Amino acid sequence: MILERASVMEKGVPIRSLTRGLAVLQAINRGSSLSMMEIARSSEVPYPTACRIVQTLLHEGIIEREPARKRYRPTALVQTLAHGFHGDSHLVVAARPHIVDLTRRVGWPISLATHVGHSMIIRDSTHALTALTFNNYYPGYTLPVLECAAGLVYLSNIPADERAALLNALKLLPKRANMHVIDLLENGALVDEILADGYATRGYNRFTHNPGKTSSIAVPIFAKDKGVAGTLTLAFFSSSTKMADAVAQFSGPLRDTALAIQEDI
Repeated sequence: MILERASVMEKGVPIRSLTRGLAVLQAINRGSSLSMMEIARSSEVPYPTACRIVQTLLHEGIIEREPARKRYRPTALVQTLAHGFHGDSHLVVAARPHIVDLTRRVGWPISLATHVGHSMIIRDSTHALTALTFNNYYPGYTLPVLECAAGLVYLSNIPADERAALLNALKLLPKRANMHVIDLLENGALVDEILADGYATRGYNRFTHNPGKTSSIAVPIFAKDKGVAGTLTLAFFSSSTKMADAVAQFSGPLRDTALAIQEDI
């Protein structure tokens, strides 16, 4: 029995209830105001379980129910979860003028993201500077690493051993890992394609405020002698532009912007 427990600890098997609780909290934080059905769907947690987690978060004061309707939103206490985190302020400061300039030139919004755990976290964006967006995405918005162009380009550009470790961890998440994408990354086909192209794409993004309405192109930002510092993503309306046309028009300016940021960090 002791050996079995030690083996489980060594494998890093996640606590399922905690994983689901974090998924629900992230879904509410992403959505700002969600119904119980939307919470369960966005977090990919069974409805009865999501209800119990929401009641726990209400009890702890991390979220609250809106007075006039059955929707839930984060409270100021959610900010206490970020205490002690120093962020990527240097990267954000260096990138800001470049992503603003790119949005002014191409019209579409640009997001700066970094990797944390199983997610890509938006650190800055230009959604508020353009009418060509459905919603604003503020710092802290999370996207599953396997479900966004930023995550795919990040995974493809990190060392093979780091990628293998992260993919093994993602496999342990119950019903939350895209096994098809993991297979493509592990056999090298997708990695080789992204490295050869210099960018990653994702059509009909799922984990946004308007699922399926936008598609994305992402490129890596490298720090000198430190590997991938972050990613840049350009989002466009899926119905307005074909992916091939978007790549032909925007992948070059996006890569040039990433190179300019690299010179400033």
